[in-house]
Amino acid sequence: MSQDLSFTVHATDGTARKGEIFTPRGTIRTPAFMPVGTAATVKAMFPQDVRATGADILLGNVYHLMLRPGAERIARLGGLHDFMRWPFPILTDSGGFQVMSLAKLRKLDESGVTFQSHIDGSKHHLSPERSMEIQHLLGSDIQMQFDECVRLPSSDDEVERAMRLSLRWAERSRKAFREQPGRAVFGIVQGGASKPLRVESAQALAQMDFHGLAVGGLAVGEPQEVMLDMLATTLPHLPASKPRYLMGVGTPDDIVQAVARGIDMFDCVMPTRAGRHGLAYTPFGKVNLKNARYAEDLSPLDADSTCPAARDYSRAYLHHLVKAGEILGMMLLTQANLAYYQSLMAGLRAAIGDGRLTDFIAETRARWAAGETASRPQ
Repeated sequence: MSQDLSFTVHATDGTARKGEIFTPRGTIRTPAFMPVGTAATVKAMFPQDVRATGADILLGNVYHLMLRPGAERIARLGGLHDFMRWPFPILTDSGGFQVMSLAKLRKLDESGVTFQSHIDGSKHHLSPERSMEIQHLLGSDIQMQFDECVRLPSSDDEVERAMRLSLRWAERSRKAFREQPGRAVFGIVQGGASKPLRVESAQALAQMDFHGLAVGGLAVGEPQEVMLDMLATTLPHLPASKPRYLMGVGTPDDIVQAVARGIDMFDCVMPTRAGRHGLAYTPFGKVNLKNARYAEDLSPLDADSTCPAARDYSRAYLHHLVKAGEILGMMLLTQANLAYYQSLMAGLRAAIGDGRLTDFIAETRARWAAGETASRPQ
């Protein structure tokens, strides 16, 4: 690992870990949730407001940024951090997820993937080497190997083919990364819902010189119990000295369950996408502001929140903004959701440090189950 990027575990509680990833651009407190800034922006949020929710790191996406405005252009303009006015760590997804999500617009072979742009139909070739070149041009602090993610359920043959291709691409990605002082590259475990394939992938990647390991190809159609079973199978085969990242996950319950099993990093579009569609995440569960029951409800989403969006605006006003299609509604609910996710992560970190994670998770889930009644003054 580069001498100026490191991971330290400060406390454990069972298999859960509390730690820090140090980068020259700032320290990432783990377990960490990364808001998704796919196209160099967290939708409906100012960068400083994302930071104010408690975020230490954001996620960007190679596929979308290579299409517009283009990696070379971003490099000429000073790199992704300066371009989007986010001076803190950034992780970039290699584009492997789009291998799955845009399956109708791509052709795949050993060399990589040829995409037809969803924007204008133009063709682009993305290989492990090109993906790493783009991430280098962007200047991202944590760069992901190029891989193939398959949707579940898939046949055993298809899952095995994609896993082995991803391992070959992992070797090429690691070689193309070379050495970039102060930056890191992570490998990605694949293998669908197959325990033997997950173990084989994890063991092979652990032998490569990656700075961290991610678990990919989950939360793509399988039940939660399958995802958790795959984590329990995979994580013992990953180095304890390196950060572990569960890609694209997820709901608050997914997160607390995965933290308990030893995951350190998460990302998901769920809190921002939900906020733009009138759904709030709170300590008392989900609140659908489209519902007419909130039309004259003067209570806030969470009177005890440190986030102004959750604390200072009534549910009646938020309901009005959502029903009227006002942009402010999207902004406030996105901010409230990200603040709740970051508050949840802070609670998990504190609980691990105090050795009471099991109690914290039980209390948190009980509040979600109690729902609306728990949010009202007695």
